[in-house]
Amino acid sequence: MAEDVVRMGVVGCADIAVRRMLPVMAGTDAVDLVAVAARDADRAAAVAARFGCAAEAGYEALLERDDIDAVYVPLPPALHHAWTRRALEAGKHVLAEKPLCVDAVQTAELVELARRRDLALVENFMFLHHSQHRAVRDLVEQGEIGTLRTLSSSFGIPPLDPGSYRYDPELGGGALLDVGVYPLRAAQLYLPGELAVLGACLRLDPATGVDVAGSVLLCSPDGVTAQLDFGFEHAYRSDCALWGDRGLLRVPRAFTPPEHHRPLVRIEQQDRVTELSLPPDHQVRNAIEAFAAAARSGGRRAGTAAPILRQAVLVERVRDAARIVE
Repeated sequence: MAEDVVRMGVVGCADIAVRRMLPVMAGTDAVDLVAVAARDADRAAAVAARFGCAAEAGYEALLERDDIDAVYVPLPPALHHAWTRRALEAGKHVLAEKPLCVDAVQTAELVELARRRDLALVENFMFLHHSQHRAVRDLVEQGEIGTLRTLSSSFGIPPLDPGSYRYDPELGGGALLDVGVYPLRAAQLYLPGELAVLGACLRLDPATGVDVAGSVLLCSPDGVTAQLDFGFEHAYRSDCALWGDRGLLRVPRAFTPPEHHRPLVRIEQQDRVTELSLPPDHQVRNAIEAFAAAARSGGRRAGTAAPILRQAVLVERVRDAARIVE
């Protein structure tokens, strides 16, 4: 094994870990998947056998291993703060599923702890690592749509299993933290400066008390606006559009394109419509490799602290501004 391979452990056998992250961790040269942990020993053993690594019954046991450099935390959002903190205190780099925490105070605490210990702390927004977004930013900078005036973005999915943590407020459930954070992060990717929340609406499920849908209106310091929509009660939609004074650019699969999918970008201008078929890309692998590079640097080149904090503050401002309806 190469000396710079990051030895990974996984704190929890959540669906996203088993379905998307672990297959890539087990197959990439950037990390060595050492162990997975679950509260249930049989669950840990079954997942470990599937991916060819060790099993640990309990998260603490995994954090105590001295053959692990970094951990991935795919637990429900309300558990991220406690287990990320414990991992950092144990000297492990951390890749945590979004949102890193359920509020900005907890987020700032973890960012500061990682800074003091020279550890990489990364919030796992995988779409940021897909090359289609670099291509779109290049097109905008090249003037394909002129001066950007507004952005719109949506992420909606059909109703989930009623037993999912996403419907449990004690576990950090709700559409804002699960799917709404994607359009919010996209707005920060494409719009300049600190974004103000002009208005928001969150629709609550009276049976569970969690938000199941919402909309947000943002504005950048120079007047570029963003209209964002998200929820658990929708036909699937995962898109982003940038509207300028000379054209409109659409990204139909902004957040979850499969690795073999060739992203289509559509540019609508006054006298023509152009459709660009971009190369396929593996955003999961890219995200894991980017985290491994940050861990190898001791966190010093991670460049993630400011975006993590901005995202947490923006989510909190949306909550504060939101009109709540049932």
